[in-house]
Amino acid sequence: MSCYNVEHNCKDFKTGKFKFEFEVDGVKKTTLFERTDSLEIETFEGKTDTASVRWISDCEYVLQKLHPKNMAEKAPIGMKILTTSKNSYTFEFGMVGSDTKQRGTVIKMSDN
Repeated sequence: MSCYNVEHNCKDFKTGKFKFEFEVDGVKKTTLFERTDSLEIETFEGKTDTASVRWISDCEYVLQKLHPKNMAEKAPIGMKILTTSKNSYTFEFGMVGSDTKQRGTVIKMSDN
């Protein structure tokens, strides 16, 4: 029996402005994105991409790039919020149909 409950306030993170920080070869990278009910607009290293958002449940959604530049970008990405806190959430993501998943933490910067 667990002595604490994992927070799952996924609805708090359906829309807003967010920041995702991650490391590539020891270098910290930052992606900023804004999500509405149906779109996610992401800015990474000066480039902006737009993806459609299709919510499967309060804590799961699928991203599909609207203007893919290659075959890899055409693949939909499944996103699953695992835990939430006051202003951030931990999530798991990977290409739909693939068993390979990665994890990350997103910080909510504002409600819009």
